Amino acid sequence: MHTTTVRLNADDEETLDKLAPEFGGRSGTIRHAIRLLAADIERRDALANFLDDWDEEAGPIDEDAVKAMATRYGL
Repeated sequence: MHTTTVRLNADDEETLDKLAPEFGGRSGTIRHAIRLLAADIERRDALANFLDDWDEEAGPIDEDAVKAMATRYGL
């Protein structure tokens, strides 16, 4: 296991201290946050790839249709 130093401002320190008990301490909280961030990036990249593929196969996406769908499904 490696040690990494992270510099946080006072607000981030306070947030980390509030979250730490739920995730087994400060290190556990940071590890959890890194995993969540990595998953978000993977989803973003997968969506970008999906949209690129869609554009190649079906043409440009109708932005109005996307907005209507987002509204319909509460996104």
